[in-house]
Amino acid sequence: MNGNDRNRPFAALVLSGDRSSSDPLVAASGRGCKALVEIDGTPMILRVLDALGHSAAVGEITICGPSRESVATEARLARLIAEQSVGWQPPQGTPSTSAWQALAATPSATPVLLTTADHPLLRSDIIDHFCREALATGADAVVGLAPYALVRELFPGMRKTVLRFSDDEYCGCNLFAFLTPAGRQMAERWRAVEAERKSPLKVMKMLGWLSVLRYRFGWLSLAGAERALSRRMGLRLAAVRMPFGDAAVDVDSLSDHELVQQRLRALRGAA
Repeated sequence: MNGNDRNRPFAALVLSGDRSSSDPLVAASGRGCKALVEIDGTPMILRVLDALGHSAAVGEITICGPSRESVATEARLARLIAEQSVGWQPPQGTPSTSAWQALAATPSATPVLLTTADHPLLRSDIIDHFCREALATGADAVVGLAPYALVRELFPGMRKTVLRFSDDEYCGCNLFAFLTPAGRQMAERWRAVEAERKSPLKVMKMLGWLSVLRYRFGWLSLAGAERALSRRMGLRLAAVRMPFGDAAVDVDSLSDHELVQQRLRALRGAA
């Protein structure tokens, strides 16, 4: 990106597709879709939109889902869309397809921040840090990772998918930056590996067998993974190490829901 591009605000895309009403988290909430599940009295998607709205790095915001029927059940969300404060696109069959379509509708010169609606601990300072550091990498596409030690310190009982490299262990943060037109090719690759997202080893196969073996035996560093994946994809890819344990927490289960509610109450009590 050139100097002018660095001053351009990010367009934020929020994946907010519906989840089956039979999902235990959704069923217990009575809200009909995951994005509208309330955390400490506020739907998760509204917490994410508030964080994005207060971020100095973010300009336009578009949500990919939930369905129009679900939107109509939440007055504030419906008002934000009606007033065009937030854009809306219908959800596609998979998160990667929703992301791919939303990226295609965003001007190619605009840097894009991609996150998810089930990220209720997201804050504007987390977003600003990620966007600033992502731009500093000079990469085409960037992912946010938080050291597992930080996550474990805040949430010792939470089950997380952990990426174990030779230099440290990390958790994904559901924060992605697409900084160049070339970087958006990663959304296309994502569709091919989406089914394997909970299996770090299968995802690592994208790096080639040598790197897979190095990862499997604990010999692959995060920087080594960045270089190997960049070569394999023909792109400049990078990771931003996030100094926030909260950044790696999404809500996928009833136990996650309770832990996050406890965290928010603790933060409010400490304020």
